[in-house]
Amino acid sequence: MRFQLADRVKRLPQYLFAELEKIILEKRRMGVDIISLSIGDPDLPPPPFILEALREESSNPKNHNYSFSQGEPFFREAVAEWYKRRFGVTLDPQREIIALIGSKEGLANFARAFINPGDKVLVPDPAYPVYANGATLLSDGIPITMPLLEDNDFKPDLESLNLDGVKMMFLNYPNNPTGSVVTKDYLKAIVDLAREKNVIICYDNAYSEITFDGYRAPSILEVEGAMEVAIEFHSCSKTFNMTGDRIGFAVGNRELIEGLMKVKSQIDSGPPVYIQKVAAKALQSYIDGEPPEYIKWMNRIYMERRDVLIKGLREVGLEAKKPLATFYVWVKCGGSSMKFASRLLEAGVVVSPGIGFGKYGEGYVRFSITQPKERIEEACDRIKKVLAQ
Repeated sequence: MRFQLADRVKRLPQYLFAELEKIILEKRRMGVDIISLSIGDPDLPPPPFILEALREESSNPKNHNYSFSQGEPFFREAVAEWYKRRFGVTLDPQREIIALIGSKEGLANFARAFINPGDKVLVPDPAYPVYANGATLLSDGIPITMPLLEDNDFKPDLESLNLDGVKMMFLNYPNNPTGSVVTKDYLKAIVDLAREKNVIICYDNAYSEITFDGYRAPSILEVEGAMEVAIEFHSCSKTFNMTGDRIGFAVGNRELIEGLMKVKSQIDSGPPVYIQKVAAKALQSYIDGEPPEYIKWMNRIYMERRDVLIKGLREVGLEAKKPLATFYVWVKCGGSSMKFASRLLEAGVVVSPGIGFGKYGEGYVRFSITQPKERIEEACDRIKKVLAQ
């Protein structure tokens, strides 16, 4: 028998990072010592208080029943309290917050709630592939490329940004893969354009808590008028190193939250109750808007790794700027990103080719600093040797 995939699935490009995982596994089976600086999965553990809460909450039989599709009331209240303390943003836990099984599914399901076949969606390029693929293409929308160029610090050029006929746009700052950041003034300009053209803003703020050198990332909802057009996605994955626990949340405009809830109520029953209880305790660890010492320690570790990687890359002649946020370093490789990544793979160093993030990612590679400092130093030594050949 032969079966045909749906046309919307056939239109999906190859997911490069799944292929990278296969290559890594194969190399390891061959006995190669692999240093993976590609996938954005933190190597640092969750803080001890989260692990202790997980043991406690998961052992309670009452925490293994279905959750509400919108998330448990206590969790939504914890999110509201966190937004108030962290960003100064007031949210209604009943109507302006929804729990997610990780922000990735929230981003994809949100598009299903609002995109009709043929609707135009502005997607950044380079970018996290879910915006164009999992969200737009799988909703039969048309992704319209919004170039993020180095000349504009990897931000959309507002002078040339055309929102005519656009239903939705995705933004992500601090940015994956470039590490670029934005100010509230820049976000205000985006919000004003979206309000004028009646465009939905999907703001992915997953990296707001991984910042360096005094930078403090804003929420788009801090901007006047943003609640009219925006929904913001967040998660505990990067902030508390809970990637495998799949717990996130979306907040913002009531109509947008309601639309997302209508979709999710048909396809899932919310994150596990015990995970929501743990995540609520994690968010409550912020005091007066300041992160707990664990997060400050984590960011110091990332900053030290960042500086080690930057120094090593510059020593081999690669252009590398210090990002103010995220655990990524975006590096110009001066040619085919696939060929460059393949050369490094010969030395057992895995990086993400920029082309995997879109057309405008070509000529760059992304390094992830989710390895111990010593392994990053070893990777730099290997890169130096392979590029000298």
